[in-house]
Amino acid sequence: MSVLTRIRRSAARLLALSVLPALFALSACRSAFVSATLSNHSGGPVSLLEVDYPTASFGRESLPADATFTYRFKILGNGPTKVTWTDAAHHEHTSTGPELHEGQQGQLGIELTPSGASWSPHLAP
Repeated sequence: MSVLTRIRRSAARLLALSVLPALFALSACRSAFVSATLSNHSGGPVSLLEVDYPTASFGRESLPADATFTYRFKILGNGPTKVTWTDAAHHEHTSTGPELHEGQQGQLGIELTPSGASWSPHLAP
């Protein structure tokens, strides 16, 4: 076997070994998730903030006026969303949001206002 043939074979092996990890990375599965953003534009601080979604929930003890909180989650199951919070005057509020379905991904905006909550779902199946 000539030296040139051995060099070509070595180069071909090196190329194959360097391309395989890149192909594997491109084909790897990604987990679908939702990035939820809660914005407090209610005019005052809120407390006991809780967001319920299918099979789970998340929240914060408090969120100052004009503050934003971001939380990332995965939807397991199907069902409605709901946000509950207590305003600065110690009144509890509840707002029902969109129906979520397992496997959806994207962004979910929740804005707390003096008159309630505004939902902005941007989700794909």
